[in-house]
Amino acid sequence: MDLALLLLVIVFIVVATVRFKMHPVLSLTIAAIFSGFLLGLSPDVIMKIISEGFGKTLSSIGLIIAFGTIIGVFLEKTGSTTVLANTVLKWIGLKRSPLALNLAGFMISIPVFCDSGFIILSSLNKALSKKTGISALVFAVALATGLYAAHVFVPPTPGPLAAAAILEADLGTVLLLGLVVAIPVSLAGYLWAIFIGKSLKESAIITKKDEKPIEEKEAKYVVSPFQAFLPIIIPVILIALKSIGDYPTKPFGEEFFFKLFSFLGNPIVALLIGVFLSFPLAKSIDSKIKNQWITSSLKQAGLIILITGAGGAFGAILRTIDVNELINLESTSGYGGLLICFLIAALLKTAQGSSTVAIITTAAIIAPLLETFGLVNITNKALVVLAIGAGAMTVSHINDSYFWVVSQFSNMDVKTALKGHTMATLFQGLTGLVVVLLLNALL
Repeated sequence: MDLALLLLVIVFIVVATVRFKMHPVLSLTIAAIFSGFLLGLSPDVIMKIISEGFGKTLSSIGLIIAFGTIIGVFLEKTGSTTVLANTVLKWIGLKRSPLALNLAGFMISIPVFCDSGFIILSSLNKALSKKTGISALVFAVALATGLYAAHVFVPPTPGPLAAAAILEADLGTVLLLGLVVAIPVSLAGYLWAIFIGKSLKESAIITKKDEKPIEEKEAKYVVSPFQAFLPIIIPVILIALKSIGDYPTKPFGEEFFFKLFSFLGNPIVALLIGVFLSFPLAKSIDSKIKNQWITSSLKQAGLIILITGAGGAFGAILRTIDVNELINLESTSGYGGLLICFLIAALLKTAQGSSTVAIITTAAIIAPLLETFGLVNITNKALVVLAIGAGAMTVSHINDSYFWVVSQFSNMDVKTALKGHTMATLFQGLTGLVVVLLLNALL
């Protein structure tokens, strides 16, 4: 009965989102209420569980999402994303410019949404194609896949951040292991870009002569590479140091340095430091304009926060299901559990299009099953988040807004975008799953 209920609720979320274009906040909340009644809970108990689930989820990540979004908006508005991309291009060289763009996209997508990152850097694809003679398709797919890798694996991107909160995973461990998984996944996208560039004709990309290089359109303010990197790198380092300090071996001891890194590496504090490091990027801008940027970023964050909270409420209701009756698996079936996480997320992603919704919904479904799968320690929970992330990028196709951003801003026809971008995300997702399973075997 519980399994049938779970399947029914998943179908409802997909149909409500895809067919009726219902906002995820509404579909997840209705799914939570609907599930509660079908499970025989009283109205008072349902609302109590939903409120507690919503509040508990947001208490851990609400400010993190807000601060991360502010950093991303300041990087966008000041043209710092272009500075980052050009800096990586100088490091790696023009001959390997598709790889440079792939890695630049990877770094930029940690605080900036992948859609925004691609729009900002899409003109750079065309400029580099003209300089190098390499197909614009190669640059488009390399950039898109680099952005996508960080988007589903590396906090403070909302998806993995929300999954970590719902599954009660350690955010620092998710960040460190997320980087380990995301880098080969990003490179898998780059390799597919090189392969598909040789396979498809250049005519698949329609070049527009009136487009200006990105430097003329985006680099509005004087920003040094050092300044541009700081808001991204410093929070990541601080969060990583906190996780290292929390290891059982206590490498920083248990006194001053341990307490210092424990405080500074708290994700809320680390991202707040990142926010203040992003302010100098716009030092020449009027304070009224900067306040408008902050207001705009908080509006963006608000939508993500509400979706995340609704996912937490849905997960809290599902935790009342008797998991032993739901799925009869051995407690040592960690590999099976990770595969199931991947498959559910891939199903939801392919069906309704949004990676973030797929991650949050899958995390809510999987949360009550962690003990059954034997995935209960810090490393296990982090790997569950990453297995879900791998599924949530498999695959990006015509019902995904990112698919249309990549295809339209690269002037690809649909057939080319399916062969280039969609197939790339398939190989990326499978690569991510393989790396997660390997980490499960090694750690």
